[in-house]
Amino acid sequence: MAAFAQFLGSSFESTDLVQGERIYYLSLEFYMGRTLQNTMVNLGLQNACDEAIYQEIEEDAGLGNGGLGRLAACFLDSMATLGLAAYGYGIRYEFGIFNQKILGGWQVEEADDWLRYGNPWEKARPEYMIPVHFYGHVQHGEGETKWVDTQVVLALPYDTPVPGYRNNTVNTMRLWSARAPNEFNLKDFRQPRSCPHLLRCFPRQELMRILVDIEKLEWDKAWDVTVRTCAYTNHTVLPEALERWPVHLFETLLPRHLEIIYEINQRFLDKVYATFPGDLDRLRRMSMVEEGSVKRINMAHLCIVGSHAVNGVAWIHSEILKATVFKDFYEFEPHKFQNKTNGITPRRWLVLCNPGLAEVIAERIGEDYIADLDQLKKLLNFVDDEGFIRDENKLKFSAYLEKEYKVKINPNSLFDVQVKRIHEYKRQLLNCLHVITLYNRIKREPNKHFVPRTVMIGGKAAPGYHMAKMIIKLVTAIGDIVNHDPVVGDRLKVIFLENYRVSLAEKAIPAADLSEQISTAGTEASGTGNMKFMLNGALTIGTMDGANVEMAEEAGEQNLYCAKDYYDHIPELKQAMDQLSNGFFSPKQPDLFKDIVNMLMYHDRKGQRPLQEHQGVDKEGDPEHWDFRKVLERPHHRPVRPRDLGGRAHPPKDPCP
Repeated sequence: MAAFAQFLGSSFESTDLVQGERIYYLSLEFYMGRTLQNTMVNLGLQNACDEAIYQEIEEDAGLGNGGLGRLAACFLDSMATLGLAAYGYGIRYEFGIFNQKILGGWQVEEADDWLRYGNPWEKARPEYMIPVHFYGHVQHGEGETKWVDTQVVLALPYDTPVPGYRNNTVNTMRLWSARAPNEFNLKDFRQPRSCPHLLRCFPRQELMRILVDIEKLEWDKAWDVTVRTCAYTNHTVLPEALERWPVHLFETLLPRHLEIIYEINQRFLDKVYATFPGDLDRLRRMSMVEEGSVKRINMAHLCIVGSHAVNGVAWIHSEILKATVFKDFYEFEPHKFQNKTNGITPRRWLVLCNPGLAEVIAERIGEDYIADLDQLKKLLNFVDDEGFIRDENKLKFSAYLEKEYKVKINPNSLFDVQVKRIHEYKRQLLNCLHVITLYNRIKREPNKHFVPRTVMIGGKAAPGYHMAKMIIKLVTAIGDIVNHDPVVGDRLKVIFLENYRVSLAEKAIPAADLSEQISTAGTEASGTGNMKFMLNGALTIGTMDGANVEMAEEAGEQNLYCAKDYYDHIPELKQAMDQLSNGFFSPKQPDLFKDIVNMLMYHDRKGQRPLQEHQGVDKEGDPEHWDFRKVLERPHHRPVRPRDLGGRAHPPKDPCP
């Protein structure tokens, strides 16, 4: 608390005062959620301001969209808790991604004006304001290069404190906001800023520009500093997420940076050719400059070449990078490649969002587990404790759903939750097919006993992503039919969780019984939602992909229901597809879901949802059995923290051969 008070009262200098190495985590997203309660937890004051917390006045900080931004936020919390001197560097977006409204079953985007009431946690730092140059042209003189006649935008930093968990450490998240130069006196920025301040802001090519053009280092020494300074984390294998910037954009906006990239690329290809003489095709594949109708710069290649370390975010993802996506680079510099499996912070995703469970765990094994999750293994001594799991979270969330969504659900039903951004590879469509199948079973045998189930799907679709928006419409259309069918009653409900965000996740995750992690195998880099659900006791329905592989290894095969990727014959699938085709869920627009049917029939033949895994869950229909499984899962699951991030020597065994 003393460090936090000093941090607030000393112009946020805590991290600046640390001597020695510092970490700068650069991310375009920091999906922080609400700050007040998380800060109180880390300061040990969570019971000091309950009234303010429960009023829920604070806005979610709209600085990201899903996994990448949330991972960055968890890393900041972990680094502060480990006592590492670290900055998070990003952009201070004046508007968040968007607020999602569901009108007539369709997603409608509204501006997320998260700063409309200001942000009491941040402090502007005009003394660290930096000019950012664009356009202009490059002048080459004797022994020096100048980038002249540029247009300037000023980057004004805002600092937000990030306290560690009860350890007197407070780090900083520094977000940069664009300001017009006529708002300030430009003469204050004519002289180059000192190198230490600039190093915080710009990676690779900008760092090279500073070292070569401003600090006058010779190229090889500048390149050595750059490579030893930068590391690259790859978060995806999806081609559309691996950025390729048009050369004409660089030529116009950043002409000097383009020259530096060309020089980096030429020197790199010379080394590749010396190692693989005559292999011109390899040179083409590894070049940072991609030829074609539009010449582009491959930013991932630049990141690999300009870093001393390259990592994937789960063991299987790291292996895919080495075997396919970056195969040539791995063969050339294998020492660079390593694995750093993603993780989550238990402070927010257990202590904050599930205080009842956190308190019960503390009563059994003490509070050390909050900063050392290996301590959860001690819970194995309490798996037969009947009072261990409580139903308060489900009751609270049921009341919330009734209030917000006007749907009354059975709190004793199986809460089956899939919350993540809406995307074809995330396979919310397969969840929909399973719901339709459950509905048909109830209608076919209305007197048969069925395990009651409430299916919740939430997430945002990119505004221009037609298929993702159609998926949302399908979920709501299914809900309209299922939720109002008197034959079904409370045995099956379908709810789309509107405007899914961090604060809503903090309600949904502690209440979940089933966690849907069913992305197409080979496409999910890691995932952290799977870890959050498991930490709070949910059983996992998952493909063997991303971090699911390592979770199965840690938690035990009995706690992850493995979904095979392909079945030639699923008897009930045809009926579900026919219902989508003939307008059963859209009687006023029979062809509404034509695009979805075509995609499933002709473009996703390996995406047929296995119903057998859910049948296995249904057989365990006794809620007490679900509770027992919850206790079993927790002590084995160990979300990865930064100090755990060593590469794997051997792959985990596949529990679903």
